[in-house]
Amino acid sequence: MSDRIFGLRPVIEAIESGKTIDKLMVQKGLQGEIYSELMGLVKTYEIPIQYVPIQKLNRLTGKNHQGVFAFLSPIEFYSIEEILPQVFEAGRTPLFLILDRVSDVRNFGAISRTAECCGVDAIIIPEKGSASVNEDAVKTSAGALYKIPVCKEKSLKEVIKFLQLSGVQITCANEKTSETLYDVDFKVPTAIVMGSEEDGVSSKILRTADNLAKLPILGEIGSLNVSVACGAFLYEVIRQRTT
Repeated sequence: MSDRIFGLRPVIEAIESGKTIDKLMVQKGLQGEIYSELMGLVKTYEIPIQYVPIQKLNRLTGKNHQGVFAFLSPIEFYSIEEILPQVFEAGRTPLFLILDRVSDVRNFGAISRTAECCGVDAIIIPEKGSASVNEDAVKTSAGALYKIPVCKEKSLKEVIKFLQLSGVQITCANEKTSETLYDVDFKVPTAIVMGSEEDGVSSKILRTADNLAKLPILGEIGSLNVSVACGAFLYEVIRQRTT
């Protein structure tokens, strides 16, 4: 199956048949009855939409796109509110991974692979500002994205609030704190937050955290790639929970 479709009616039919739309591009100023029908579905299913000039759509396809171009997600997305009860009911100690604006597809794929290997119960990403979950991400993950639930949520702050009220501690990776990941008790229900490649976890998310932790850095570079740092955090969780 192609990971992209275009045209008003084909996109409408894809949505109505249950296909997950990762992102929808719509020509600026588009109008009409079928367009209104599409917008109704976009609102109902809360599909991310971007309004673009017609030239951009023309570059994506030389065919008659009718002002609409959709990127299909190769995976199904879940809600953290449906995943968390399942984890508790299965008798597991929850372990979640929250990615705050991690935008590089290869980093996201590599992180997903590590997360699946470490038994993470779900990866949580925001609707906006995150890497596209496309075929490249799936390939980089070595197929892990077919095996681990991914929750795409409107507000990470609301997700964190829900998790905390459910007894899950929030640990944010932050290189400026004095605490290291070895100081954190990961034997309790935990969600680890990793930040963007450019500036780490946002200040508004840091303020919600139960604790902050960093990796000890002995060299001069000062930081690690987010996928590498993520692996270090997750394997410390495994170490604590299995020894």
